[in-house]
Amino acid sequence: MPTYLVEIPHSEKVSECKKVINVFLTSGSHLISQAHWGCKDGVHKLWFIYDFENKESALRAIPPLLRPDARIIELVKFRVEDVMQYTEA
Repeated sequence: MPTYLVEIPHSEKVSECKKVINVFLTSGSHLISQAHWGCKDGVHKLWFIYDFENKESALRAIPPLLRPDARIIELVKFRVEDVMQYTEA
């Protein structure tokens, strides 16, 4: 199953940070327990890395109110052999 990085930005207001938390909690999404927050360091985004069937299922896991600003990025790992083929050009 593919792994995705999901990034959800929000404004720097403390009330907005709390709003995002509440949106996750009231939606029943279990992903809030997987979230990493940048707010303490002035980067007002949350990220989580999770396995989903596809990007659409990752998007459906995000509460509807937060979907428009979310970025969903499929993550892959390359083997050394995979990377080496690019140096042989």
